[in-house]
Amino acid sequence: MGNSIGGRKKAKVMKINGEIFKIKTPVRAWDIVKDYPGHVLLESESVKKFGIRAKPIEPQQELRPKKIYFLVELPKLPEEKVPRRARSDVRMSAKDRLECLMLSRRSISDLSIARPTSLAPGGSEPNPGPVRVKVRLPRAQLAKVVEGSRDEAEVAEKIIDLFMDKAGGSPVVQRV
Repeated sequence: MGNSIGGRKKAKVMKINGEIFKIKTPVRAWDIVKDYPGHVLLESESVKKFGIRAKPIEPQQELRPKKIYFLVELPKLPEEKVPRRARSDVRMSAKDRLECLMLSRRSISDLSIARPTSLAPGGSEPNPGPVRVKVRLPRAQLAKVVEGSRDEAEVAEKIIDLFMDKAGGSPVVQRV
């Protein structure tokens, strides 16, 4: 039993299956990753600290002795597809679409008019946020409104008109 001076000059690399292999340092990350296409090296400390968001080691970076590294495969990301435009089954002319757009804008402006200026106690400032409107319609009347409308925007507009008529122009709005 003598005194010995020496240290480990090896770094440990662990694969995802638990297999560990030791590498003599100095060595660059590229020398390990080149045998495993699609894989990257992660430092154990960064994985411990950041988890899945740990940044991979650059290929030209040297591995340090007495450190543990993880060799993991990068996940294959699906190709980004351009979102398809939703089209309705109803074929409308440009004039009909413009009219529908104008009606939907009008119904939105009707909602902003129906909102009171302030619901805060004291009336100091408006309270932004979702608004809950409660309207009670008989089922037959609702069916008639839906049946006599071309699309959802027109249904919403008719329901708002019914709401405004019943409320007498000053609806009671409950904040959520």
